[in-house]
Amino acid sequence: MTIRNKTVSRAGLGAAALAAALLAGCVDAPPERPYPPPPPPPPERPVTDIYAYPQNNQSADQQERDRYECNLWAGKQTGFDPSAPNVPPHDRYRVVAAGPAPGSGTAVGAITGAILGAVVAGPRDAGAGLILGGVAGGLVGTAAEQQQRAAAQQQADAINGSRDAQAVAAMDARASNYRRALSACLEGRGYTVR
Repeated sequence: MTIRNKTVSRAGLGAAALAAALLAGCVDAPPERPYPPPPPPPPERPVTDIYAYPQNNQSADQQERDRYECNLWAGKQTGFDPSAPNVPPHDRYRVVAAGPAPGSGTAVGAITGAILGAVVAGPRDAGAGLILGGVAGGLVGTAAEQQQRAAAQQQADAINGSRDAQAVAAMDARASNYRRALSACLEGRGYTVR
């Protein structure tokens, strides 16, 4: 009799499992709660720096004075003040005494890659390592520089897309005129402007 109970209990267990599986298909699962997408990251500050490289070995005080006076002159000529509260971030220009020139990422990458390539290659193959490392480093530096430019352009496009097109065009035109006037003033005082 105990053997028969074990058989019945196994058969009952199998039937119960089958019934549970069939009934589970009839039960509606609770609806998935949609999670809102994460908020977009705040936009980075656009690149609006104007780099002025002194050509005539101007002192630091002279450079600061020239930047200030050219800022005032450009503002009077164009009627545009980049520090006004209603000016969008991509139109807020500032003059930087010196900075990376275009192509400097490529040059730094090439030099660094050449040095590392020569060191890693060892004394026998230092020349080949120097060349290969320089090429690879130059490619990496160029890619990094292009990525920075693309990010700045994407950010400027996002800002422009969210504002009224006519107001944007008018503000951008005034800002562009200001930048040209400021650049002309600095160039007239012996600076290379980028």
